[in-house]
Amino acid sequence: MFSRSCTARFLSIRHLQSVRYAGTTAQGQKREGDISDAFASLSGLKFEPLEPRFAELKDHLIAGHEDAVVASWKRLLASLREEIPVIKAAGPSIIPEIEFSDLDNPSPVFVAEHKKRGCAVIRNVIPEEEVWSMKAELLVYIKNNPHTKAFPNKNPQVYELYWSPAQIRARSHPHLLKAQKFLMEFWHSKDPQALISSSHPTIYADRLRLRTPGDNKFALGPHVDGGSCERWEIGGYGRGDVYKAIFEGRWEEYDPWESSCRLPVVSDLYQGVGACSMFRMAQGWLSMSETGPSEGTLLVNPLLSRATAYFLLRPFFSPKKAPTNPTAETFDEAFLADDNWVLNKPQDSWLQGATPGRGQELDNALHPHLQLPHSMTHIPRVRPGDYVSWHCDQIHAVDRIHNGTADSSVLYIPSCPLTEHNAEFLERQRAAFLKGTPCPDFGGGVGESTHVGRPGVEHVEKASRGDEGMRAFGLREWDSEESGLTAGQRRVMDRANKILGFYD
Repeated sequence: MFSRSCTARFLSIRHLQSVRYAGTTAQGQKREGDISDAFASLSGLKFEPLEPRFAELKDHLIAGHEDAVVASWKRLLASLREEIPVIKAAGPSIIPEIEFSDLDNPSPVFVAEHKKRGCAVIRNVIPEEEVWSMKAELLVYIKNNPHTKAFPNKNPQVYELYWSPAQIRARSHPHLLKAQKFLMEFWHSKDPQALISSSHPTIYADRLRLRTPGDNKFALGPHVDGGSCERWEIGGYGRGDVYKAIFEGRWEEYDPWESSCRLPVVSDLYQGVGACSMFRMAQGWLSMSETGPSEGTLLVNPLLSRATAYFLLRPFFSPKKAPTNPTAETFDEAFLADDNWVLNKPQDSWLQGATPGRGQELDNALHPHLQLPHSMTHIPRVRPGDYVSWHCDQIHAVDRIHNGTADSSVLYIPSCPLTEHNAEFLERQRAAFLKGTPCPDFGGGVGESTHVGRPGVEHVEKASRGDEGMRAFGLREWDSEESGLTAGQRRVMDRANKILGFYD
């Protein structure tokens, strides 16, 4: 076990001196790109049947459980018919909210609603004046580096920035790390020895959005990140049997908050640009503006387990009769009726909305029972310093048109636990940070290596106001002798320290 007789500062400096010159040992960069490369719809691609092997895969997934899957599908459709009107009637108020000051004592209502809905707004995580300062610093950074890549090129809304001063300050902020711990501790492990610590966040360097009024180019419809085809593939989420209950006709038994099954998952089998390979328990962003519904903000689908079960089972079924009006916002009852949908025998190679190397997308025509025009819900109005979070399986989208009068600006900052795999990613990400190249999951190239004002390790240390942010960044070793740790937490810390090079 690691001994604290050696100081954290010494180990940190010793290791950083070595990784500055270790770029040749790191995994190669992905090709250059932007956020449009991560989604078929933004790239102008059409959804169509996949390779024949996917038909064989689908047959294999439900083999011996066909009758149970059909019965499960019917129960699921009945449940959706009950839940969607509740969501439609409630609107943004269905999204649970909590003040940062209440994180140590959340109400039972918030806890129950967050577990059911999968999403939340945490108010006043970072003081508003600090966020305004971050935003001003960000705008200066962009102005001083006009060669920054962004999407779309002519009127940028999403910037390929990962190491700006504002992002460094926000990710390492003690309040944000506390909010992430709070959210990740909703998860549990059925294996008490699992090598995971949800109470020790790790940093994932994502992009940022500065969406201007009137924009309709960053029109990213309903989707789920963390892979697409991988959710069905044996070598993807199948490595942990994450969705086994769903594929065996027991969707009610699927637990979206169980963490140990996610540890062996490979969510980026195709190494797509922007395909996340880190285990993110929750995606999230920190608001840098006051933004309300229809003002270029986020929409989520608060069905969580039901919606996950639906988009995973949808490819196994086909309608006997087409809808009366295929372009209708709400389809006719005869089309949606249980007896109009039959199990494919044999299965075809469709995985509706899935494209290898890109995110899982959904739309009303491909996923009619979700009634997406009614079940996709705006988050409530947010102010600078509010943190918005949603489960890694959750369907989400952005307003197709920004109808507001001011910018809709966020820093994407997900919540990631300490695991061996995440530590391996941290090592690669740390090397990218030191060189100024993009986060390894995203488009390659020179990134910010020549950017004026790019922060260094000392900026992370200042923003962290202690060891926690430095550790989360992979810049300081974890303390496996910390009191109150489980055996699994101690072991994963020791393994992470070895992966990160703090001891042999």
